[in-house]
Amino acid sequence: MDGIVILDKESGVYSRKAGARVARMFGEKKFGHIGTLDPMATGVLLIALGRATKMIPFIEEHKENKKEYLFGLRFGIETDTLDITGTSIKTDDKIPNESEIVNTCEKISKTVEQIPPKFSAVHVNGSRAYELARKGKDVEMKPRPITIYELEYLGKKGDEYNFRVLCSRGTYVRSLVRDIANLCGAIATTTYIRRTLTNGFEIKNAVKLDFLENLVNNDKAPDKYLLAPDCALGDIPVINLGDKDTELYKNGGFIKTDEKGGFVRIYHDKEFIGMGRIENGLIHPKRTL
Repeated sequence: MDGIVILDKESGVYSRKAGARVARMFGEKKFGHIGTLDPMATGVLLIALGRATKMIPFIEEHKENKKEYLFGLRFGIETDTLDITGTSIKTDDKIPNESEIVNTCEKISKTVEQIPPKFSAVHVNGSRAYELARKGKDVEMKPRPITIYELEYLGKKGDEYNFRVLCSRGTYVRSLVRDIANLCGAIATTTYIRRTLTNGFEIKNAVKLDFLENLVNNDKAPDKYLLAPDCALGDIPVINLGDKDTELYKNGGFIKTDEKGGFVRIYHDKEFIGMGRIENGLIHPKRTL
């Protein structure tokens, strides 16, 4: 089974565990997830199965890989994980008014540097940051460039303030919550995160684990929810090869072309066979299915 499942991950499930459950349903041992959602977060998570896992680096690095999240925060408390699953480390009675919140959203620049949470999968000296944080070690998190395309305040319900953000890959919503609060002269923690868009796939395209498992348990094949391995490659240019060049490509050979440089999707008779990169007028094979 080679392909991609657009999953609507539930809260409380690790991304890798969600991927493993999907793989078992499709009878596939090899799997990977494209991007990661915090265990508490819900929403769109792409699961690659079989040979589609070879496409993960190209999907993750695509320049048009924008993410959209709905999220909530609660002022007056800060936790070690920057969300409600963590341990409270600070409290405050400062609650910004809604005018301050709207102005703060407008102040956050399009391109910013963000410090990831200490409880995150970022590598620090060869280890995951969360592994060091759980051991009580002091983790120095360095700022990383991200892009905030849109940040919108959606109003509040009770003591929960709700937002929508459209951002680049590598953005941490929990850090964004911390930064919004700091700019308002307050502290806050994240109450929920729901990813509604990633890699061009919206939440309406996604299917839940329980739904897939119900199909399998009732002897119904979930195949219709398995998309082609090239479905998430966006607008990466396409090159169709003839029989001779296809054999050369599959054997690692370089192929002459007049096309411009960069990554390209390689096809033969409308069948996707892999990824290549054009350099100095030659197609270099990078991944072959």
